[in-house]
Amino acid sequence: MFSEWAEKGKDKGMESGHAASVHAMLELVGIPRSNDYTAVDVGCGNGWVCRLIGSDPKCTHVTGVDGSATMIAKAKTIDNEGNYHVAKLPDWKPPTGFDLVHSMEFLYYLHDPKAMLRLLHDDWLNSGGMLVAGIDHYLENEDSLSWPEALNVHMTTLSKDEWKSAMNDAGFVDVELHQVGKKDGFIGTLAMVGRKL
Repeated sequence: MFSEWAEKGKDKGMESGHAASVHAMLELVGIPRSNDYTAVDVGCGNGWVCRLIGSDPKCTHVTGVDGSATMIAKAKTIDNEGNYHVAKLPDWKPPTGFDLVHSMEFLYYLHDPKAMLRLLHDDWLNSGGMLVAGIDHYLENEDSLSWPEALNVHMTTLSKDEWKSAMNDAGFVDVELHQVGKKDGFIGTLAMVGRKL
């Protein structure tokens, strides 16, 4: 589906539609930062969040990962010096950890997003690192509940409390949930923040 969207140029709409939420999410994890850090965007699409994070002078390295080869090809066309990988998750693991893991509209496409949260905590994050993950499809966002059928795509539907429990169960500490990017009747992206000890 996302390869088709990339071919049709819908990735630009995803970028503009999610920009307010992503900017708010990055503020929640203290970007721009005063100390050097590395970052990865999981489900990076055309790489726009990688380029946004990479514009912070303190970001020493940023990687983008996406399951759509077409999206990654587009990211490399836009940013031929960027570090982008086509990878099917949860099977792929990065060769090194990151100080920040960002994800927007990725987790609920998995059949077991709770297991992915554990992998992100255990295998993707450096000690002291932070995860910020945003999702628009969650139980309290009633407008999103028709999406799986409308798009003919699997989506795991969890409540805010279930997502918070999943973060805690994965090992994250200082877990916070925020609803960001609210506009025109949209109750907001559920932004989940947690830190690895």
